Amino acid sequence: MSDPDQPGRSTGNKIVRFAIVGLANTAIDLASFFLLLKLGVSPLPANIAAWFIAVTFSFVANGFWSFERNRAIRLRDAFLRFASLGGLISLGVSSLSIALFAGIVGVWPAKIVGVVVAAVLNFLAARWSIEGRLLK
Repeated sequence: MSDPDQPGRSTGNKIVRFAIVGLANTAIDLASFFLLLKLGVSPLPANIAAWFIAVTFSFVANGFWSFERNRAIRLRDAFLRFASLGGLISLGVSSLSIALFAGIVGVWPAKIVGVVVAAVLNFLAARWSIEGRLLK
């Protein structure tokens, strides 16, 4: 946990770490979604629950490994930023994708489209949430 104004990991290193966490996060999301569907939960509530499980893992992994957490941002506030933006981006995009495309291409392809579309936006959101900066 360092000060984001001090030199630290390069942006490239952060992107690689974020991608690794993202792959694990996606596996957790999809496994949770699958399990909830198998338990009889309908797709949209299953998507919300799977997202919450995955976003909690993602915050911890990204906050302590991918990014350099700004100590001036309280941990609770960083999580609220992260989860709120994650909700708007990941959950919003994946739920919209399921709602719009599941009837056309099926639930799984619709879910995958939502995951892929949200990944790029989530890097910037995570960086802002955890480090308190967007681009520099």
